[in-house]
Amino acid sequence: MPTDLDALAAFAHRLADASGKAIMPFFRTGLAADDKGAAKGVAYDPVTAADRDAETAIRALIAADYPDHGILGEEHGHEKGRSPFHWVLDPIDGTRAFITGGPQWGTLIALNDGEKPVLGILDQPFTQERWVGFGGKAELHARGETRRLKTRACAGVKDAVISSTHPWSYFSETEQKVFRAIDAKARMSRFGGDCYAYGLLAMGYMDAVIESALQPWDIQALIPIVEGAGGIVTSWSGGDAQDGGQVVASGDERLHAQLLKMLAKAAN
Repeated sequence: MPTDLDALAAFAHRLADASGKAIMPFFRTGLAADDKGAAKGVAYDPVTAADRDAETAIRALIAADYPDHGILGEEHGHEKGRSPFHWVLDPIDGTRAFITGGPQWGTLIALNDGEKPVLGILDQPFTQERWVGFGGKAELHARGETRRLKTRACAGVKDAVISSTHPWSYFSETEQKVFRAIDAKARMSRFGGDCYAYGLLAMGYMDAVIESALQPWDIQALIPIVEGAGGIVTSWSGGDAQDGGQVVASGDERLHAQLLKMLAKAAN
């Protein structure tokens, strides 16, 4: 069973390359989106041919090179493997941004060893930025250059720049109330970032990302990136975040502790 993270990271770069190659011909082309939510009787949930084609391309490479590995993907479901290792895929996290021409989207590729995500990639092929986290470090690969990432110091909420993908669409009424209380105390808030906000957190440009209703493929790739840059990712109750749901990511443990106290009022 291969456990060499350097080799697996090199392979993950190949997966990201294949995903970007599948996605970019569709970006800013007026691509039509289907609504997955309509069939489920839930809110609008767009998906495009770019999402599906990218995941298909990634799965083909995994099947060829690591056929024992399992796969959990947003678009094509779960394939159980013979190995504890499994890949967790979101071919386009931020499809709403994608179909409206914005750059705040990316491909998320995580490798889970059966206990936790040990490798994560956030790839944005349009801006030519790729965040990689594994082995206790995080790097940004951008336009031929690579640099180590470090979150910035932030002692508390009053000094923090916080982010959420949407200030109410994914939050219950109770969650909204708690988030608005945090927003009122924070220095500044930014919305609409999806996975890209976590990349900015790892780079030291934001201090916290607060989300709810996440799926495993929305967060697993981002955990090794944020933690590798010195940050922390947990549930709102301070537990393991890899299964999604209510998630908070912070660049500074002091800020994180304050946020957990505030979020506890709405934690599941």
